[in-house]
This record gives sequence, structure tokens and C-alpha cells, in this order.
Amino acid sequence: MDRVIYTAMNGAKQSFDQQAVVSNNLANVSTSGFRAQLSAMQSVTVEGDGIHTRALPLASTMGSDFTMGPVQTTNRALDFAFKGDAWIAVQTEDGSEAYTRRGDVQVDRNGMLNINGRAVVGDTGPIMLPLDSQVSVGGNGAVSVIEAGQKPESIAEVAQLKLVTATPGQLVRGADGLFRPQPDANGNVQPLQADEGARVISGALEGSNVNPTEAMVAMIGNQRRYEMQMKVITSADENEKAANGLLSMR
Repeated sequence: MDRVIYTAMNGAKQSFDQQAVVSNNLANVSTSGFRAQLSAMQSVTVEGDGIHTRALPLASTMGSDFTMGPVQTTNRALDFAFKGDAWIAVQTEDGSEAYTRRGDVQVDRNGMLNINGRAVVGDTGPIMLPLDSQVSVGGNGAVSVIEAGQKPESIAEVAQLKLVTATPGQLVRGADGLFRPQPDANGNVQPLQADEGARVISGALEGSNVNPTEAMVAMIGNQRRYEMQMKVITSADENEKAANGLLSMR
């Protein structure tokens, strides 16, 4: 079989993988605080005995775009936008800690603060609030409530959001879309320390930093590359059939 088929097949697979990254970005164009994934195509030399004359394409995810998204005012008390490099801590399914810029906080029927179903972490663990209470959050992440039936002057601080500060190189995206610190030499991930200087903007949401126009252009480009690789495979197959026909005639 012509080796060009293997080259084209690998190119088609890499284009397909890159398309998955672009599709995920486009699907999250309206997700609060979403950070776009970055992908790139590179040429990798095939290692082996003899002269290195072949190279194959390889699609790789370079990381995430940490550019801040647009901030929109919502006037909802439990909507937060984060200033600078601030992140909010949430509890993952395995009980560990991860970080997100998504700020559309909800209160479930048990009074637990959560973001997309994941408990918001406070200074003493997941934050639980009195049911039917009126909630407000200060710029430093202090959570205050007025319990149902109480007067405004009875407002009391009940918890403190765990806010951390992390520069882009400190965090890596997980399969669940949440961010965690880089693992150490032993592969262990240590939670970040709370930063008292981190600030939030209540009543506002940071939007996704995905540019839908760029994502659509990238999607079309990936589709065309995939089609080109499939045409190469088809052409190689037709050439082999023609060559076999000539050999059979002899």
C-alpha cells in the first residue's frame, strides 16, 4: 500500500481532533467565564533507522487563552465577575478543589451555593445558607444574609468565598473544564492559598472570551483540510488500482 495513505490518514485524524477543540470553543461561546482552548498543528519527524525523510502532522492543545472576556451588568446579587487574575474555588466530584471564572452562582434547595452543580468553597468548606434568605456578596467575597422574616438591619456575615489569584502559567484545564494548579514532581496537586486581596464585582458576569467569528473560520479551515486529506487517500487508492491493472495486463 502506498505510504501516502498513512500520511493522509494521519493528517485527517489530526484535523478531526483539532475540529473537536474548535467545536468545544464554539459550543461555549455563551458560557460565563469560559476560557478558549488553543490548538496548533505541527510537523513531527518520524523516528526510525536510516535517514529521517518523513514527517507527520500532529495536532496539539497548547493550553488556554486567559484573555479576559467582556463584562456585562446583570444586577443579580449572585452574579460575579472577577477582577484581574482572581478565581473562585469550587468542589469537584471527588471532593478536591478546582477553580473557575464562571460567576453565575445558584442556591440549591438545601441552601448550598453552587456553580453549575459544584459546591462553592468558603473558608470552612462548601457554603450553606439559611433557606429563603436574602443574600449579598461584598467585593472581598464576604457572604451576608438577611434571614426570611428578618429586618434589613439584621444582616449578618455568614461565610467568605475562597478567592485565589493565579497567573495563566499556574493553572491547567482539566477534562471537566475546571482549572487546577500545575502538579509537582510527584504528580500531586496542591490547592492554592486564599488571597485576601482578590476582588469580585457583584451583579455582573464575565462572558466567554471565544470569538465566534474566528471559531467559525477555524472550523471551516479544519473541514477543508480534512476533505483534502480524504481526497489524497482516494487518489492514492485509484492510482494503486490503475497500477494493478497495468501489471495484470503484462
